[in-house]
Amino acid sequence: MYLSRRALLRTTALGLLAVPAAACSNGGSAPALVRERPTLTHGVAAGDVRRDGAVIWARSDRPATLIVETAGTDSFTNATRHVGGLLTPDSDGTGRLRVTGLPSGEQVHYRVTLEGDDGATSEPVTGVFRTAPSAPGDIRLQWSGDTAGQGYGINPDIGGMPVFDTMARRDPHLFLHSGDVVYSDGPLEETVELPDGRIWRNIVTEPKSAVAQTLDEFRGQYAYNLTDENYRRFNSSVAQIVQWDDHETVNNWYPGEILDLDEYTEKNVDVLAERAFRAFHEWLPIEPGEAVDGRIHRTIPYGPLLDVFVLDMRTYKDANDANVGPAGQVLGAAQTDWLIDELTRSTATWKIIAADLPIGLVVPDGDTAFEGVANGDPGMPSGRESEIARILSAIKARGITGTVWLTADVHYTAAHHYSPERAAFTDFDEFWEFVSGPLHAGGFGPNDLDGTFGPEAVFVHAPPEANLSPLDGYQHFGEVFIDGETRQMRVDLLDSTGATLFSQVLDPPA
Repeated sequence: MYLSRRALLRTTALGLLAVPAAACSNGGSAPALVRERPTLTHGVAAGDVRRDGAVIWARSDRPATLIVETAGTDSFTNATRHVGGLLTPDSDGTGRLRVTGLPSGEQVHYRVTLEGDDGATSEPVTGVFRTAPSAPGDIRLQWSGDTAGQGYGINPDIGGMPVFDTMARRDPHLFLHSGDVVYSDGPLEETVELPDGRIWRNIVTEPKSAVAQTLDEFRGQYAYNLTDENYRRFNSSVAQIVQWDDHETVNNWYPGEILDLDEYTEKNVDVLAERAFRAFHEWLPIEPGEAVDGRIHRTIPYGPLLDVFVLDMRTYKDANDANVGPAGQVLGAAQTDWLIDELTRSTATWKIIAADLPIGLVVPDGDTAFEGVANGDPGMPSGRESEIARILSAIKARGITGTVWLTADVHYTAAHHYSPERAAFTDFDEFWEFVSGPLHAGGFGPNDLDGTFGPEAVFVHAPPEANLSPLDGYQHFGEVFIDGETRQMRVDLLDSTGATLFSQVLDPPA
């Protein structure tokens, strides 16, 4: 039996490989799926850590029970066994289990196996994560966004997606994926000719050959990224905090949108977003029941020095062409209230607000609409800026300290300082916003700054022209280091080789 290269890659990505049954040798039966034991097809991942545990994710190639063992060392001496549910085709073979009862502030080794209904078990796959601490200690958090976009997928000539290996070698405690975890609207071709004549090569699977519209096609976007060895190894080495942006569904989408794109037969974005939402939660280490509305926005406490507030700037936003009036929404009233209340309750020294869209960068959607918060009018807050103004005013009025905004989206890296002294709107305390990306996608930028909240671009590293490939050095991630003794925060902006491009030290609140 012969499988084309593309067919082989597709079946490998799905964890299923058809082989001839024994009966085929005598000219009888059609090929059958032979699985002597269940298989973990796409590695393992941990997410949304707490002081006593984390969410563990895995995928099986057939119905099987998820088993997780946890221990203090990689020898798994005196391991604790946690039994999860049955992984079935209803969830594309994926499943997750929140493990609890673990010590705080410790490195946890975990070992995942699958148990079939006949008692056969899979080969184990191992990983590590650190539980949230109960006492002050050093914390290293990385963040970035935008994976396998603009036609740049897994390239075997450069070892796949090497930025994930670079990040893993720095041994972070947490990784914040700031959105565009996949590019469901970004089909890949096997070769891309770059402007200077070089050839970019992609591994291509069937789901990555066209825009995603069906549930299985959305699932295939996540399966594709996890065929990269660097990505799988990174997933198994650090606890994640994931959020979504637009490309998990379709570029620049908003609720209620009807597409005018020839490549889509399903024009209703709400239908596409529902399928994308399901695939997102199936394939990532996030438990929707632990998020507000069972969706995305949630608080991740990580000890006395750090709380992370994860925003959803996609689900509740208004139309992009409406971002010019006296009022607008990118979070919605309920999420805005939630963020203000959560920030008020937080006692952590540092409060990271994880935003999937930047605050002050103008991100156009065509000639007259705006994708993000800013709308190009440097005057008083209007449109979606009104919600951000309300949040900033509440932070000042309530004496909330230590807020830092982290974001991605625009495919370059930058450090923005916001000050009322430079702003049209002045009812807020100065703060920093740090931008980082892409992880593995086309490089763009820089974008114009909107003066409403007085931003200054203290540092920018952006390509000289649009859509430069990952070969050209404009791939980025950011890193936050909190010193457990001094409580000082240092924010580094790095390129995909791990070289530090910019550093900013922030003193802890008095």
